[in-house]
Amino acid sequence: MKYKPLNPELYRLNRRRFTSQMKPDSIAIFHSNALMPRNGDQFFPFRQNSALLSLSGLDQEETVLVLFPDSVKENFHEVAFIKKTTERIATYEGQKYTKEEARKVSGIQKVFWLDEMDKVLNELILLSKRIYVNLNENEYFHSEIDTNNLRHTKKLQQRYPAHKYHRSGPILKKMAMIKSEYEIATIDKACEITEKAFRGVLEFVKPGVMEYEIEAEIIREFIRNRANGHAYSPIIASGKNTCILHYTENNQMCQDGDVLLMDFGAEYANYAADMSRVIPINGQFNPRQKSIYNAVLKVMQEATQMLVPGTIIDEYHKEVGKMMEKELLQLKLITKTDIKNQNPDKPAYKKYFMHGTSHHLGIDVHDLSNQYVPIQAGMVFTVEPGIYIPEENIGIRLENNILVTDHEPINLMASIPVEVEHIEELMNTSILT
Repeated sequence: MKYKPLNPELYRLNRRRFTSQMKPDSIAIFHSNALMPRNGDQFFPFRQNSALLSLSGLDQEETVLVLFPDSVKENFHEVAFIKKTTERIATYEGQKYTKEEARKVSGIQKVFWLDEMDKVLNELILLSKRIYVNLNENEYFHSEIDTNNLRHTKKLQQRYPAHKYHRSGPILKKMAMIKSEYEIATIDKACEITEKAFRGVLEFVKPGVMEYEIEAEIIREFIRNRANGHAYSPIIASGKNTCILHYTENNQMCQDGDVLLMDFGAEYANYAADMSRVIPINGQFNPRQKSIYNAVLKVMQEATQMLVPGTIIDEYHKEVGKMMEKELLQLKLITKTDIKNQNPDKPAYKKYFMHGTSHHLGIDVHDLSNQYVPIQAGMVFTVEPGIYIPEENIGIRLENNILVTDHEPINLMASIPVEVEHIEELMNTSILT
């Protein structure tokens, strides 16, 4: 990994938070993600399982974490199993964690090689009554491919059919929604790197550059600042592409007079930033672009103030819809008649603002969450309203990352330019230079 190791107290804290929610005489088992075949003899770049990483900090393939808070076997309450470096691995891939390095990173003292796991883990499981397994419980995701954790869960159920099985997901969701000070600091670092990349783009963009050239400038800044890379596939969309919500081709030329919508964020120590900004390719918004931009900006600012403890997410989204409805009326994109005749299940504003406004952010860009839990201090959300007008080739989406507190919401991207005048000033200064 490129990033500097985080404070192991983060992982100790997360393990305490998790084990405090376990049932008595339970053991919890977490497997790293598998290496995913790419083509031929190649794998995709490895990305650690978020649950295992948040509980241990061990960012390496073929890693297993075991938590057994009620273990009667002394000092076996936390155990990690890691891949041993062979001579071949050292030659072709480089050194993997030593046991001492794994202890230092994770704060876990009992570390074994992976080839010792069967005997050690079997004894611990037989001393337990229940097994917590880690499955993907993101409600918006479904894959035809079994995860590494799911494959191992099936093996456990065959080998230990008399044990009771429990889901780690509900505990992990509860943990993920409330960020610790260490996690907030890491997300803040990802936002800082994202800002550096955006400011570089403001100096770089001009008519005639290609969208992929802009993408290259962004990843250059990410890597030089120790980020893993992109937290998600970056959207670099100019002209008509700004109206495609998940446009990732990034292969068109930026034309004079068009706007450029960028949705990207750095991933630092596997924690994500998630930012959207729109800039004029020639350095100057025209009046129509400016009016739409300022309407979206107003909605974003008003929505941010609603991210306070006690707010219900569903109610929040409905209120943001009303804000957008008001702006679209002023822009003459919808009429009062449209609103009067609208289908309640598909409000008139949805024609131009068809996606949600906020999601949880953390070790995953769409972090684990329970949408029925009221907003609480310590949660981190995106705020990303947008207006998309295909007939005018204009799409405007603005997005910040917001920390909920017991007082005012804190904008973790407050220093990233977003006002029309500020963006134009920075771009024109660059052009003159």
